[in-house]
Amino acid sequence: MGRKRGRDIDGWLILDKPLGPTSTDMVNRLRWAFDAKKAGHGGTLDPLASGVLPIAFGKATRTIPYIMDATKRYRFTLTFGESRTTDDLEGEVLATSPNRPTDDQIRAVLPALTGDVMQVPPVFSALRVGGERAYDMARAGRPPELPPRPARIDSITLVERPDADTAVFDVQSGKGVYMRSLARDIALACGTVGHISVLRRTKCGPFDLSHALTIDQISLDKSTQTVDKADALPAPLLDAATALVDIPALAVTDAEGRMLVWGQSIDPADLVHPLPVSSQGEDHLWRAMIGEHVLGLCHVRHGRLRAARMLENHEFFGEHDVDYRRTPHGTDF
Repeated sequence: MGRKRGRDIDGWLILDKPLGPTSTDMVNRLRWAFDAKKAGHGGTLDPLASGVLPIAFGKATRTIPYIMDATKRYRFTLTFGESRTTDDLEGEVLATSPNRPTDDQIRAVLPALTGDVMQVPPVFSALRVGGERAYDMARAGRPPELPPRPARIDSITLVERPDADTAVFDVQSGKGVYMRSLARDIALACGTVGHISVLRRTKCGPFDLSHALTIDQISLDKSTQTVDKADALPAPLLDAATALVDIPALAVTDAEGRMLVWGQSIDPADLVHPLPVSSQGEDHLWRAMIGEHVLGLCHVRHGRLRAARMLENHEFFGEHDVDYRRTPHGTDF
């Protein structure tokens, strides 16, 4: 019988994505390089965008939703005077304008674009419209009408004006915000048109450029591996639980941890380390920990503490662990 495809590898690789390839291209390339059974990425970057692209292997893929929802930071250059089909350099010119805003005019429009806003996504995006990708429809000459979507933009800062035609911004935002749309909207609010000419993500959840490796820093050539290093990883990985460090920790005992891993619920009043009364709401997530080890995430549902997403399973507690599915103590009321 042949060996199963790929090996079990757990952890995060933070890539400083180069310009050109898609995020999926980079995941596929690194999955091959690491010979990993399972891989995915936390937050798409356009081909013409660079910067922090978190790539998850194995157990870390279970935490991707929390990276997708996490706060992100970007730096982009807005070029005034031309709107484009893609809202970036890749597209064809749609319209032109001779108007160039002053710094004060730019700063004056930013408050209205900050906070909880409604944003129209770029036509060239991966959103589905009637089962088709918007970018496929646009490339076929059938650009869809995309409705505005809720977006959260925490801050927009004008960093510098290299010249009258360009402006550089730092942005902090939540999930699903399109920087291309934001650049387009800043230009329109200033009475002109524009597009993104440079885009770089500098932070994604707990990961920033200090964690990131360039593709040149990762050993991708398997032919250079020696026999004694055949199992060595092309680059070191961060622990799978690193993605969860911004979520408050909850210390649990071995018995409580076993119950959560087995899918059983616990009365919060019975916890050895009680939840703060102010944090027992249904939407509050906790990082369940035994000592320094993260078991996964839990939350209160219907008045009881339950697993939300576990990184560990029953094997963590050993082969001779009690089966909490069959004991009265583990009965789920």
